Amino acid sequence: MKDNRLPKGFAPHFRKSTFTDPWEPLFSRTDHGQVGIGVWLCDAHCNSRGLVHGGLIASLADNAMGLSCAQQLREEGREISGLVTVNLTTDYVGSGRLGTWLETDTNFIKTGGSICFAACLVTADGEPIARASASFKIIKPKSET
Repeated sequence: MKDNRLPKGFAPHFRKSTFTDPWEPLFSRTDHGQVGIGVWLCDAHCNSRGLVHGGLIASLADNAMGLSCAQQLREEGREISGLVTVNLTTDYVGSGRLGTWLETDTNFIKTGGSICFAACLVTADGEPIARASASFKIIKPKSET
């Protein structure tokens, strides 16, 4: 790793999942309705050439955008049971290498009555490597359905 200090505001990720367990340690920060996810790229994140795997990029972007939509809905005072990805699009414009810091930045969120939309930029050591957009179905609490 070039520098294992966490960027400002990042702490161990608050959301654990058996899907993301192999990628730990993951880090996150929450700021104004946006959840960013970051990770120091290691072997578990990269392909045999030492480049971050596109599947990891898409998965972390999907996770960050969904958590950001949920955060925004909470800040609007809305209760939800969860969100389900309806559509995810990822465009790759670069790559990250083993040892670099990968980070998501959800820079657009639009909440609707039953669907949320989000867009995200993914960077490696501050350089853009992907952009993603997604839509999510809002799952309302059982008492509201």
